[in-house]
Amino acid sequence: MSDLARAATVLSVALGCGLLIGVERERRKGDGPGRAFAGLRTFAVACLMGATTALTRIDGLVVTGAALVAALGVVAYWNDRSDDPGVTTEVALLLTYLIGVLCASSLTLAAGLAVGLTALLAGREKLHRFARHWLRPGEVRDGILLAALVLMALPLAPDRPLWGEVLNPHTILQLLALLLAVQSLAHLCRRLLQARHAVALSALASGFVSSTATIATMGLAVREGRSGARLMAGGGLLSCVPTLLLLLLVASAVRPAWLAVLWLPALAGVALALAWGWWLVRGGVNVAAMAPESAPQKATTHPDDKPGDRMFSLRGAAAVAALLSGIQAMVHALQLWQGEAGLVVGALLGALVDLHSALSAVFASAAPRADGAALQALMLALVVHAGSKSVTAGVAGGWRYLAWLAPGLWVHTLMTVALIALG
Repeated sequence: MSDLARAATVLSVALGCGLLIGVERERRKGDGPGRAFAGLRTFAVACLMGATTALTRIDGLVVTGAALVAALGVVAYWNDRSDDPGVTTEVALLLTYLIGVLCASSLTLAAGLAVGLTALLAGREKLHRFARHWLRPGEVRDGILLAALVLMALPLAPDRPLWGEVLNPHTILQLLALLLAVQSLAHLCRRLLQARHAVALSALASGFVSSTATIATMGLAVREGRSGARLMAGGGLLSCVPTLLLLLLVASAVRPAWLAVLWLPALAGVALALAWGWWLVRGGVNVAAMAPESAPQKATTHPDDKPGDRMFSLRGAAAVAALLSGIQAMVHALQLWQGEAGLVVGALLGALVDLHSALSAVFASAAPRADGAALQALMLALVVHAGSKSVTAGVAGGWRYLAWLAPGLWVHTLMTVALIALG
């Protein structure tokens, strides 16, 4: 492409970006003497000016243009006599100028930024309503904490194991962030959709914390006569869906090479458990009181919080991350002591307590091999964990509850194990 054709392309894209942003600002500008600063033409010209200064390649011209646009914004804000003198338009004009500058180096990035800025400006009312009325105080604090963990603590954590291939501080923090993010997503989904299919959604959300605990809680509801066995068995089976999804998350965080072995069997198991569990829920006897019962709320710890405000339990997630790390260390020690036999024994013992803790240790200890002990430990741990859930269901809910739950639990588990073995 010749220099003239490239310059024409850059200026055309810059004009389009400026017009896109300017149309949105023109609609909010108003009419008459009291109209707001900058509209369609101003934004289009500002973006074109940015592209032109970048194309000239004259030293200091881009900075001079940015200073000019910023000065115009300051003057406009100083002269604004409206009841709501915000600075959104002034800042958006400066960013529009910089988008024009960016067009000279990356048309795709500049166009994407222009679309994003326009969407942000157009969503003013919804964003304000979301921040002021929809979000709860506890959710805001949890969101800030999660952002600080991901954006500040995680990049600073050393990325090297402290003992063999386990106890990596970066991996531990990554697991903690994943647990908190999944709990937050489950909380927000339950808030948005809690009026429909409360048992199914509550089971899915609670399964991200502990599928075994969810199965036990729903079994107690059956034993106490507060709900039917089929409905609660469907919810218990749906709580197994997050078990397999979290398995993929743990594998991606600890050793991504395992994803090639796990993704297809895990997703097949998820599909079967989801379909079977939903069939049980749809045919079960609905009890409205069971929605909050299946996922009990913890006491709040802040005077501004209300029950259900918190998106996650930091203490609980930290305990799970510590358990993951502790079982990793235990399995590694057994492997050093007894070799591959120690790896299998450690994984089976860990699966009785927490499946993901045991398998994270397996993932950290060895890469997947078709004839390796790690693969055998993985399959045996899945079977042992299903047996642990079955015993829990029978003790908590009785034989009728177990009779509805066990077929779906064992079929989706054995299918997952078979696909892993065949893969």
